[in-house]
Amino acid sequence: MSLASTNKQDTRCWHAELSLSYKKSRGRSVIARREHVGPLVTQKPFYPEGDEVCHTYLLHPPGGVVGGDQLTVNIDVQSDAHALVTTPASTKFYRCDDRHARQNQNLSVADNAILEWLPQDTILFNQAHVNTVTRIDLTSQANFAGWEIVCLGRPASGELFNDGYCRQAFEIWRAEKPLLIERVALTGGSELLNAKWGMAGYSVMGLMVVVSANKAMLELARSVETVNNGLGSVTLINDVLVCRCLANQGMETREYFTRVWQALRMEWIGRPAELPRIWNT
Repeated sequence: MSLASTNKQDTRCWHAELSLSYKKSRGRSVIARREHVGPLVTQKPFYPEGDEVCHTYLLHPPGGVVGGDQLTVNIDVQSDAHALVTTPASTKFYRCDDRHARQNQNLSVADNAILEWLPQDTILFNQAHVNTVTRIDLTSQANFAGWEIVCLGRPASGELFNDGYCRQAFEIWRAEKPLLIERVALTGGSELLNAKWGMAGYSVMGLMVVVSANKAMLELARSVETVNNGLGSVTLINDVLVCRCLANQGMETREYFTRVWQALRMEWIGRPAELPRIWNT
């Protein structure tokens, strides 16, 4: 099913939108509504953990985002449903001309529902111009765990992030009150990228958040082996566990966050971690 769209758009650009709504039906978490416009779709859901957890893979067939493109993802997890959402590959923002690329991700979770938002990394090519916003809206009894990983340039290929910018916002709201508000403005070649008070010369930064956490989970997270040749930290703000990472490779950051997620999941929701199968391909 496609979303009706009457907006005029530059034919050189992709304006893609995907909306998913999950519900609990006869003991199974299912996609109750799926609508899309443009090249942003999903694979058939998987159930490696049984009917309780719906694993979903978001697909962007063009493989990359250029100036003028706009991607929007809307996810709604209704009461008692459980969705785990990931991507099969990195999201790539390519070099832009005078236009910038936009990415909006709107995630909402109802009481006694669970959303695990585990995308692979986002790669910003040199001269990319990007605005990205992720907003998570939770009710008072909702559960959320997720991460975002940003890679600046492609150092392994000799391409540094010397030019361009990324404005990134990450917000979590519960019962219409802010739990965590993050704002990051990255400019290619700026002092921030190398200063000790900034990224200290690392090319990858990651943020992981678990809502409905406790002190036992904080200790479990702190016991996890951190990133080789990188920096990791874990804090607990009320019931929000915040894990941060600076590293040289996106894969190292994802593997670190995955170890934290595996260590916490049983304490958090009473289930052992089941890695998305797509990560093995």
